[in-house]
Amino acid sequence: MKTRRWDFVSAHAEVFGVQRICRVLRVSRSGYYRWLAGAKTRQERQAADNALLVEIREIHTEHKGTYGVRRIHAELRGFGHTVNRKRVERLMCINRLERPEPRPGPTSQFP
Repeated sequence: MKTRRWDFVSAHAEVFGVQRICRVLRVSRSGYYRWLAGAKTRQERQAADNALLVEIREIHTEHKGTYGVRRIHAELRGFGHTVNRKRVERLMCINRLERPEPRPGPTSQFP
């Protein structure tokens, strides 16, 4: 939500000025400038995520979609990547890379 506001401020800053737009949108100027300063970091993180996603897709297709987050994370660690499991999970969730539901096993006849 805030990102769209910052994009709006950035797009119209030359015409109306940052201070006026921030006042109308009820956001802080310091927040806008902090967002502006972090643009390079966000781009670098996005590029790293895209590179990691390529490897995740390769592992996912190599194992015919049977590997989930934990196994893919273990494979990446085995290849020497230092990556958090939650990051792998986020990338897989965003790109809808899921493992199929396991088949039901035999049911016990005795309670």
